[in-house]
Amino acid sequence: MRGVSEVAQAALSVDEALQRSARGDRAALRALYESEAPRMLGVALRILRRRALAEEAVHDTFVQVWRRAGGFDPARGSGRAFLYAMLRNRALNILRGEARTDLTDTLDEAVPSEEEGPEQVVVRLSEAGALRRCLDGLDPRRRNAIVLAYAHGLSHGELAGRLGLPLGTAKSWLRRSLLALRECLS
Repeated sequence: MRGVSEVAQAALSVDEALQRSARGDRAALRALYESEAPRMLGVALRILRRRALAEEAVHDTFVQVWRRAGGFDPARGSGRAFLYAMLRNRALNILRGEARTDLTDTLDEAVPSEEEGPEQVVVRLSEAGALRRCLDGLDPRRRNAIVLAYAHGLSHGELAGRLGLPLGTAKSWLRRSLLALRECLS
């Protein structure tokens, strides 16, 4: 087990590495990555439960560190807290589907009301539109899942509850349907 002075020294080196990174020191960023990335990956894995997404979150966090290290203020907290707050925020954004797909832009044309169902949203899309054609090619239940998720903003859990599906099935339907839509639209 590490002693108190070792922990303080490690925190000091993270703080120093962040300050040096803010001044454009690539070696400091590399040292910070080498010392913190393995632990950060573990934290991201606990949040995201998928290694590829966890690795993406850690990578994105270090890109943010490089760009925003100047925002680190040792008077407001430790460097390690700064890093892990950025990682947590990035992981939560990934969970929320921050970059869902470009489909959201197209579906925004048909902004639904709360009482409007998925079928009415699809009907409101342009008859000649490529998205409408591709959505019509999906199984009706899967089409409803896509519209509820992207036009009504339902989370995976809300979608599963609304459709009476297990959570894994709802996620799988969305993933497969999005792949089918991407293929159809390309």
